[in-house]
Amino acid sequence: QVQLVESGGGLVQAGGSLRLSCAASGRTFSSCRMGWFRQAPGKERDFVAGISCSGGYTYYADSVKGRFTISRDNAKNTVYLQMNSLKPEDTAVYYCAAGKVVSTREDPYDYWGQGTQVTVSS
Repeated sequence: QVQLVESGGGLVQAGGSLRLSCAASGRTFSSCRMGWFRQAPGKERDFVAGISCSGGYTYYADSVKGRFTISRDNAKNTVYLQMNSLKPEDTAVYYCAAGKVVSTREDPYDYWGQGTQVTVSS
């Protein structure tokens, strides 16, 4: 079992920045590929970014490429999502997920956090 806890969400003005954290605990070695997803009100949950176990491979949705950066600190079992140049359309609940592969789809991820709200005002 892996437990994931997100933090760092909040309210920010357009153009601002936030850094989300996802702290993992439990049997993290077998499900170490991590992803960030987001779900806006009335919409499906969408892939945002993914990272390999070592951090050497990252992948981003086109909508966030160049603005968001995913990274990890394996000594702290924590994955980060640095979000810059935020836009109102980035408003959503952000979830981190852990799995055995990096995927843009939800089903390969075995574990999910509870989510953290990000609100970007115009």
